[in-house]
Amino acid sequence: MTPGDNGASTPEDDDPFGYLYADGQARGAQPPSGSGGYGYPNAVSRVRPVGERTYGGPQQAPQAQQYGGQTIPQQQPNAAYQAPETFPGGAPTGHQAPQNPGRGRGPNTKGLLIGAVAVVAAVVIGISVAMLNGNGDDNKASGGSSPSTSASQSASPSPSSTSSVSASGDIAPVDAKTFRLDGGASTASDVKGAKAEGGIYVTNFSQTGAGVTWTVNGIPADGLYTVFAHYSAVQDQAMTLSINGKTFGSKFPLKNYTGQSDPTKAWTTSYTYPTLTKGTNVISLSCQSGDSCDVLLDQMWLRQGKHTNKD
Repeated sequence: MTPGDNGASTPEDDDPFGYLYADGQARGAQPPSGSGGYGYPNAVSRVRPVGERTYGGPQQAPQAQQYGGQTIPQQQPNAAYQAPETFPGGAPTGHQAPQNPGRGRGPNTKGLLIGAVAVVAAVVIGISVAMLNGNGDDNKASGGSSPSTSASQSASPSPSSTSSVSASGDIAPVDAKTFRLDGGASTASDVKGAKAEGGIYVTNFSQTGAGVTWTVNGIPADGLYTVFAHYSAVQDQAMTLSINGKTFGSKFPLKNYTGQSDPTKAWTTSYTYPTLTKGTNVISLSCQSGDSCDVLLDQMWLRQGKHTNKD
């Protein structure tokens, strides 16, 4: 083909955008309009590929296709992009959890539960140990665990002694070693014949103020009572009896009624008749100025009313 004007050509050989140029317009090229071609006279529409959407015209019904012996309906074509997962047999959409997750994937709830239980157990054990240690410290602060009581310590008197009167207003003999010891009075068991448990008695009344104090609860009524004392004295003695802090009458007689010079054979009983008040009463037998106090005191007891040792 030689250069030059070869005349009008068919639309298939022409530039589809010829209407934009002067020579194209001279040959009758026109802008696209309607449904015909590129705007040239007698333009021929090109055949579109299968599945491409045709704008402005009727849609064709989807055709069924055969895949592996199965009939699969053809989906309606769409000009918009369709992901592979929208077609039959396409890839699955989204993230799917594995069918058999291995260890280490996801939280191990069983392991977490065991760990939590172990932590709680450790805290409880720690608190228990701390409490036990705290108790141990308290024991150390007070001198540790109490040592076993020796024979000599068992003879030591308690700081105070409280007795309760029976319904009849009587109190059976009470060991004097259980009374409160005052002013240097102490216990011993060298002289045999004492009726108190272990043969223990109270001695060393020679100092002024030395004595025993006995607290009695439950006196049923005001009135006259008999106070008894069991003792050993090889010579006549006399000590001061006080009721609720007040000296009662004359001295409490502690004579050698047996006439024995051996203290193991001089154990005897004496008594007097003080007035007590209803409720609690404090009875003291002590060595005061002008008293004779060389006595081994074993027991004391109480009876309501006026009684003698022979009753």
